[in-house]
Parts: sequence; structure tokens; C-alpha cells
Amino acid sequence: MKKRISIIIPAYNEARTLPACLDAIAAQTIMPDEVIVVDNNSSDKTTSIARKYPFVKVIRERKQGIAFARNAGFDVATGDLLARIDADTHIPPDWIQHIQEFYAEDTHAKTVLTGGCYFYNLRSGKLTGRMYDFVVHRLNRLLLGYYFPWGSNGVIPAEAWHAVGGAASTRTDIHEDLDLGIHLAISGYKTEYISSFRVATQAKRILSDHPSLWPYLTWWPETFRANHIWTWPLVWPLAILVWLGSYGILTNERIGRHISA
Repeated sequence: MKKRISIIIPAYNEARTLPACLDAIAAQTIMPDEVIVVDNNSSDKTTSIARKYPFVKVIRERKQGIAFARNAGFDVATGDLLARIDADTHIPPDWIQHIQEFYAEDTHAKTVLTGGCYFYNLRSGKLTGRMYDFVVHRLNRLLLGYYFPWGSNGVIPAEAWHAVGGAASTRTDIHEDLDLGIHLAISGYKTEYISSFRVATQAKRILSDHPSLWPYLTWWPETFRANHIWTWPLVWPLAILVWLGSYGILTNERIGRHISA
């Protein structure tokens, strides 16, 4: 039986990136059954832009934070499958088709799906995306023992959300997608990572907002610690390595842009 798919997009001041995100949804070979943009107190034209697309439903979440926005969208979604992306995500034309084909197999009925990315705002976007996938998916699996649904590219059966959503944290100093993945695993849901199931997204914290990267990276070990994952001390040196490595990517981008200019 064909599954109903809802796409949920948390959005806070995303007027610059949201049009391309929604255009990519409009270009799908199979349209989703529902698209929900959750306005999380935007002060720009995020809401008015979203309402220009007839297939989009806009709701508002007044509690500030991506976990609150995600929860609001997931709670009102009517789909059998809840597909979560960010407002700067560009999904490929066959993204919904891929989801339908994956969940057409009965063995995947209670499986969570996630995939990788490349960064469209970096000259080294494909290579950096592969490196990012290794950290987000492979390293976390090594530390946790399982994958989790990455926030920019994840699909969760609605029944899984209803089972664990109430236990997921809304703290603003941890990674809400990683936290949700831990709760899903504890409740017996498997997350499958498919590297070819990729989207395009932005590397904001490397190129345009690099000072925010380190505070963001500190959420990584804190998410482990908050969920009593014993490997949390090991995450600190990994976070430091990622932070140091980001300077190499940033330098390469600046040199490349200077040469091309």
C-alpha cells in the first residue's frame, strides 16, 4: 500500500533559502501528500514566501527552538511517514519516489530512513559532504552502535514518532535529531543509513558563520552525556578535530574564491 508522506520544514528567518527548498519539492517526480512549514517566530518574509506555494501548509510555533518547531510539525502531520528537512535543503527530483520505494518493502515498515548530503555553497561541496557524512553517520554509529535520522534528510514512520516523541528532549543546547535517534533506538526502532540517498544543503557554520561552529560542536558530546551514553567523553576530542579541520576547509574556500575572482 502506498504510504502518505508529510514533509516538515522548521523555519526561522529563512526567506533567502526557503524558495529554492520549496521549488525542489515542487519539482518532485512524485509529490508529497503534505508539506508543512513551521514558522518559529520569523521576523522576515518566511511565512509570506511559504504561503505563495499552494501545496504548503504554514503553522506557527511560538516556543523558540528547532526541537519545538519539529515537534509542532510532526504532531499535526497526517502522513504515514514524516520526512524532515531544513529550509536550506534541496531534495533531488526522485527523493519522494525513493522514500516510497523504500517503504514499499514490508520489512521497512518500522524502519527509520536517513541519508547523506553535499554542500551547494562550497566549492569543495561534494568532498566536504562526504567528510561530513563520515562524521555524522559513521562516527556516531561507532560511538552509539546505531544510526540516527539526520535532521536535514530523515524519514520517520508516524507510529515511531507517536511512540517516542513525548520522551524526546526540547533542550536548545543539544542536537535534537541525535537525541531523537537515541530515543528511537531505545524503543526498538532501527535507523537505516543509505549513502546514495543524498540531498544538497548549506554549510553555514563553515563559510558564513564560522564563529558559531564551535558552540554548535559542543552540543555533540552534551547530547551523549544528557542521554547517559557512556562514550560521551570520547566525543570531545572528535569535536576538537572537526573544529580544527574546518579551518582547512574555510582557508581552501577563501583561496579558491580569491583565485577565481
